[in-house]
Amino acid sequence: MGLLHLPLLSPISCFNLPSHPKFYVFSQIIKPLIMARKAYDDSIIVRRSANYQPPIWKYEFVQSLKSEFMEDSCLNRRDILIKRVKMMLNQKLLVGDSLKVMEVVDELQRLGLSYHFQIEINQILESINEKFHNGGETSELKDKSLYATALYFRISRQHGYHIPQDVLKEFKNEVENLDSICEEKAKGMLSLYEASFLAMEGESFLDEARHIAIQYLSKYLKSTNNDQIICTMITHALELPFHWRMPRLEARWFIDVYQKIPDANPMLLELAKFDFNIVQSTHQDDLKYVSRWWKSTGLGEKLEFARDRLMANFFWSVGMGCEPNFAYLRTMSTKIASLITIIDDVYDVYGTLDELELFTDAVERGDIAAIGSLPNYMQICFIALHNTINDMTFDAIKDHGVNVIPYLRKMWTDLCKAFLVEAKWYYTNYKPTFQEYLDNAWISVSGSLLLVHAYVFATNSLTKEALESLQDYPLIIRHSSIIFRLANDLASSSEEAKRGEVAKSIQCYMNDTGASEEEARQYIKDLIIESWKKMNEVQILNSSPLFSKGFIEIVLNLARISHTVYQHRDGHTVEEHETKDRVLSLFVKSA
Repeated sequence: MGLLHLPLLSPISCFNLPSHPKFYVFSQIIKPLIMARKAYDDSIIVRRSANYQPPIWKYEFVQSLKSEFMEDSCLNRRDILIKRVKMMLNQKLLVGDSLKVMEVVDELQRLGLSYHFQIEINQILESINEKFHNGGETSELKDKSLYATALYFRISRQHGYHIPQDVLKEFKNEVENLDSICEEKAKGMLSLYEASFLAMEGESFLDEARHIAIQYLSKYLKSTNNDQIICTMITHALELPFHWRMPRLEARWFIDVYQKIPDANPMLLELAKFDFNIVQSTHQDDLKYVSRWWKSTGLGEKLEFARDRLMANFFWSVGMGCEPNFAYLRTMSTKIASLITIIDDVYDVYGTLDELELFTDAVERGDIAAIGSLPNYMQICFIALHNTINDMTFDAIKDHGVNVIPYLRKMWTDLCKAFLVEAKWYYTNYKPTFQEYLDNAWISVSGSLLLVHAYVFATNSLTKEALESLQDYPLIIRHSSIIFRLANDLASSSEEAKRGEVAKSIQCYMNDTGASEEEARQYIKDLIIESWKKMNEVQILNSSPLFSKGFIEIVLNLARISHTVYQHRDGHTVEEHETKDRVLSLFVKSA
């Protein structure tokens, strides 16, 4: 049971005075005058409106979702297939077929199955990398093609093995030859392109290789008599590389592609479909739970000026952690993201500057008594936030013996202060420099707050040392948030500029440098790549020992879901188009 949930207080609760004779004059004369004045003041406040559309996913629809894949027959069949795949992996490793086993590992990752085989995958990579670092000419490394070496490089780095870029420099001459347009070369260049996104700072060859690979692959797509599967994979990769993609959505896409590959492993395909549908049923249960919670808060109905985007917020949570064991992460992150969305709109759209300063102060003090100074719509937000954090705190104390309230309150305070800075910019018509904007915007985008909460939700053993480290925003948290912010800006800055909102990164850079919009957008894209390099370094070199690999993956996943949501437009605000199709494919339609 959580801490006491306080009832919503009326703005005039302070006037509920005793019925003593001396209060008669106040209650009968003065109080009505005050209330009339308040109603008049409210009526003359000009409130902005972003004209957000109502949600397209209704409560009744969400509650009607159901799956038949949790039956024992489905679960048992999946267990049998998992055992068979494990046997296959061990057999391929025993016969020294390194390329085949790495291809299977890659397919397991793309099909969303690798979480079942972490022990086996680690054993495979440990075996191959141990022999590689010993410098011997082993059977595991017989295939020295560009395709095989780039595949080995990418998968190894994805799992934290520091493979030097020099293994790919051996193919420099082959890479730079753009004349040979053939299927084998295309496979190699696609493999190199995907590997280049695992680069760390200072690895200039991988940057050069990526640019050359893009040229070659674009040229290959324009040639004739191409393999359709390879063309599909190339087109998909050029839109967004595998390392930047949302794992769950990628799995759904690759299942459809994989079944068209002539030599696809039917056992892997069957397992992928069973597993996707079983996990989907878990996601449906999570979604129904948060849908009931959201309805109980009444925020969507009471705050009509704000975005009611429960489904979009759940989509973010699945992007952060889709595996069945992350159910608590998904449900609680959805709650947090829903509150962020509402409060963001309070600052961006509805609140006056005076009201926003009062709200920021109330959040910083964390004092429920402070709501007496807030207008009704802010009281609703504050109490929903207060109650939700109290519930989380109770769970953390019960499970880990750690009081997380001071840490979470600090993150909410930082977020609201960042929102307030942007509100002041708007009300004073101030145009920040690019650096001023980014220093504030990577916090106001809310990624750091989401990730600190995710640490609380998804970590088996919370430590005060790690929580204190998170308050200082370690490198990987900052850069995941920067990617979140810049991806958002690339997709939404034009529409927000039309609404008269504060200039975003693109406009700030243009104002600072006189660059064209195209040049500014390219600069932002380059910054995103540089932030990924810094995150790759943490992942590959394990330079954040306070945090588990699982949490680091969640941090990377936040950046990945940012790329996905803002790939074509602001998919968080606009629920139609790609966002609708993705929701249907992940939570409604079976594989």
